[in-house]
Amino acid sequence: MALTAEQQQEIDAARAAEGRTRRPTVPALEAMLFQAIPVLDHGFVRVIDYMGDDAAIVQAARVSYGRGTRAANEDRGLIRYLMRHRHSTPFEMCEIKYHVKLPIFVARQWIRHRTANVNEYSARYSILDREFYIPGPDHLAAQSVVNRQGRGDVLEGEEAARVLDLLREDATRNYDHYLEMLNEDDDGQKRDPGRQGLARELARMNLTLNAYTQWYWKTDLHNLLHFLSLRADAHAQYEIRVYAEAMLDTVKAWVPMAYDAFRDYRLGAVTLSAQMMGIVKRMLAGEAVTQEGSGLSKREWRELMETLGRDAA
Repeated sequence: MALTAEQQQEIDAARAAEGRTRRPTVPALEAMLFQAIPVLDHGFVRVIDYMGDDAAIVQAARVSYGRGTRAANEDRGLIRYLMRHRHSTPFEMCEIKYHVKLPIFVARQWIRHRTANVNEYSARYSILDREFYIPGPDHLAAQSVVNRQGRGDVLEGEEAARVLDLLREDATRNYDHYLEMLNEDDDGQKRDPGRQGLARELARMNLTLNAYTQWYWKTDLHNLLHFLSLRADAHAQYEIRVYAEAMLDTVKAWVPMAYDAFRDYRLGAVTLSAQMMGIVKRMLAGEAVTQEGSGLSKREWRELMETLGRDAA
């Protein structure tokens, strides 16, 4: 990811500005404010603002008047209790705002999470940059034969090289046509005085989905953790997962107690159905249970065996 000199100056100016406040702040997150965390080839995530900390979660849960004088281990225990028993409201007391630069196809997957405030870069008003996401060779994969929305084996040799060529050629050609239809240069002046040029809101429809867009994304901690539980999961699409992983680092700096509880009770946990729990109990009792006699579908059985570290055969 390469920032322009103008973008870097804007970030430096924002980081240099300081203001006094009586509200709680988190030094570890303060140090990350406005810094662009690189993601993919041209993308980034940066924290713009936040409200609350671990103590705010505890304060809301206890409905106390101040930040309290209880020991840290008591606060940690309460936060873990809240996470373990899925008490969401105290986590909603913390909010965070990100600036994210991401490929359009990732943005369309991301926006499925409708529990945030979003303002996206307007291609009706401005011209999009000539930047496209091109996957690394190790992320070019065929369609999975067992998962309709997943990837299979990595492409190799001439096939992989051809796919990369097509991605670059199509993105570059379509962007060139986009500029031709706009008939504008970087300063908004007509390239060809003899043509009017197409409106920006129409010309943009020719761009490929790997073009980059940007947005401000603000959400509360409860909904952020729900987003991360899905998108930081190993089964999530790689291109959105790397954004989630970058955001996890900011959560760890911001609310370390909540992060530890989230890691233990969400990211590192598994959910078993009542039927699966029955099978586990039968196995613990020494019974040899097979997929045919389990009542589970082949997919459910395979998932359960993977969870237990056993052969699904």
